[in-house]
Amino acid sequence: MKIKISTVLKRISILLLLSLGIIVVVFGYKDIPLETLKQKYSNSNSGFIKVQNIDVHYREQGLLSDTNPIILLHGTGASLHTFEAWADTLSKNHRVISIDLPAYGLTGPFQSADYSMANYIDFLNAFLAKKEIESCILMGNSFGGAIAWNYSLQFPDQISELVLIDASGYPTISQSTPVLFKLGNISMFKDIFTYITPKFLVKSSVENVYAQPEKVTTELVNRYFDMSLRPGNRAAFFDRQKAAKDSTAYLKIPQIKQRTLVLWGAKDRLIPVENAYKFHRDIPNSELVILKDLGHTPMEEDPNNSLKPVLSFLSKKAN
Repeated sequence: MKIKISTVLKRISILLLLSLGIIVVVFGYKDIPLETLKQKYSNSNSGFIKVQNIDVHYREQGLLSDTNPIILLHGTGASLHTFEAWADTLSKNHRVISIDLPAYGLTGPFQSADYSMANYIDFLNAFLAKKEIESCILMGNSFGGAIAWNYSLQFPDQISELVLIDASGYPTISQSTPVLFKLGNISMFKDIFTYITPKFLVKSSVENVYAQPEKVTTELVNRYFDMSLRPGNRAAFFDRQKAAKDSTAYLKIPQIKQRTLVLWGAKDRLIPVENAYKFHRDIPNSELVILKDLGHTPMEEDPNNSLKPVLSFLSKKAN
């Protein structure tokens, strides 16, 4: 008995529609209302300030009289929570401000959809001006580290010290890239992931940047996942990845004059430890500390041990 081609195509179409329906049901997630996320992920140290027409979430704690505060900048796909343990300890002797960068956390997307490095520098400059901060110690991880060293080059008089934690900047061949980062460079996935966001991909991506993936807890994955569902963040993630083009700005790194700590996880597979030696080589007044058995986000993977060299670095200035 022969089956017409039209019948076969019809059956295939039905199967595809059913499959798509199952995917949407299983992996489809609506945005979480901002107010709901604020109730869960802001605390008594949280504040919101209008910068470039967006309400920026930040946390400020410690010695509010400190005129040279520590500013903490997280990396791609993260939020200020990645520095939470560090901030708690550093705030005992410093004024500490951590920021949810635009596109991430509770801050959400730039209204301009401009995710260039130049706009992030303008954003940080406007934020510091709003907070009336004329000088600070700038610490950044990954993309946040790139913002930090680029900012120090453009506004050297405003930065007293730098701490670069697995910072991006040099041309890099990653040993392993989180799945979401790979998908973020494929335009066709933007519309799909704006509505369909498999939680297991978020979990896999977080585990990828840890040297010890067994440390990735359900609570940690839930936080990263929830933040991705902040209205606008999923689309902004893809816009930011698209804007992350190769740059020759790293050629100016030798011009950095600030006393700098280069801190790196020895088992960072996203930005290999070879780049740590490049920063140390090119920044004249720098110290290098390699953290054994840690990955791309050492301040989150092992807050206590990763903070020790930072405290030592800061104490040298005090002496």
